[in-house]
Amino acid sequence: MRNKDFLPTSAVNLVEKTQQSSPDKLALRRFIRNPIAVIGVIALLIAVLASLLAPIISPYPPNAIDLAAVRQAPSADHLLGTDSTGRDVFSRMLAGGQISLLVGFSAALMAVAIGTLAGVAAGWFGGIIDAFISRVIDIMLSVPAVLVIIVLAGVIGPSVPMLIIVIAGLAWPAPARIARSVVLSLREEEFVQAARAFGSRTGYIIFRHLVPGVLPPIVVSATLLVAEAVLLESSLSFLGAGVQPPESSWGNMLNEAQSLTVLSSMPWLWVPPGLMIAITVLSAMAVGDGIRDAIDPRKNN
Repeated sequence: MRNKDFLPTSAVNLVEKTQQSSPDKLALRRFIRNPIAVIGVIALLIAVLASLLAPIISPYPPNAIDLAAVRQAPSADHLLGTDSTGRDVFSRMLAGGQISLLVGFSAALMAVAIGTLAGVAAGWFGGIIDAFISRVIDIMLSVPAVLVIIVLAGVIGPSVPMLIIVIAGLAWPAPARIARSVVLSLREEEFVQAARAFGSRTGYIIFRHLVPGVLPPIVVSATLLVAEAVLLESSLSFLGAGVQPPESSWGNMLNEAQSLTVLSSMPWLWVPPGLMIAITVLSAMAVGDGIRDAIDPRKNN
């Protein structure tokens, strides 16, 4: 008699349903059932698509100056009004999204790539390599990112490539720590030991067995890094150490909000970019939390 014959009907159905579903399908099903995560994905997709299609849907060139339309309130001609030089706020917000999202996603991708390789190497080889990488991680985590970028901006000049490289260079320790901890547990698993016993090369074991095992928690870390990078770029651009005018980003669009007059009587100059920063950061964090819950092995359905 099979073991399932001793189980209630509902338990049997659950066992059969779990056996028929792969871990990926179960994770996807759990993610879809998370409404906050789904809303986060939709919001991010809308922001990315709007930024990619900015040249098509922008009613005006983002840097076009119209001194006859300075600081006009939202109207049919200018959906989100105009700024202090008559530039269309809606067009600049779309163009600014291109820069802010480019910095966020590029810096996160670069940081994850560097951190994953460093963490896998530290966890797999151990010894001196692990000690060296771990000490570098500790040092990098103690470096104040904002101060470093401000100093570099003063020395070599602020630019988008500089922002991407520096943010990535300061953010990689977080995914590196995650990758290292996962590899330390995976290296003792039977399938890894079997691969070593059969004489598989180190590169094959790393990219065939270790990296796929590291990817799920790294993906969660990547989404959080996107949020951090967008927020950091916006803060630096607001302070003048990031994207420089006349190019727009959500951060330097907020620069005009330093005036009390703008804050109190011209909300169309700072509310739209501020909302886009908040929505993007919260959406990325919601997606990360959703992925983390979806891949949690303690959840069975």
